[in-house]
Amino acid sequence: MGEQKRPFDLLNDSLNKQVVIGMKAGLMMRGKMIAYDIHMNIILDDTEVLVNNEVQKKLGRTLVRGDTVVYISPSTM
Repeated sequence: MGEQKRPFDLLNDSLNKQVVIGMKAGLMMRGKMIAYDIHMNIILDDTEVLVNNEVQKKLGRTLVRGDTVVYISPSTM
């Protein structure tokens, strides 16, 4: 197997890339991750709220509070 990655290594690899963030209550957001901190608070640029993988609303620059995040995944779109 390859080198072990730590969670912050994976977050750092996602900087300046499109990600999808799954949140509590089933909310999903997509945007370019431009910053994060040790609490996993995340700043997204060009943020979109997704419902059934369809853009429901555009928010622009958004702060996502870390305690609401369930997962972060690279965006394929």
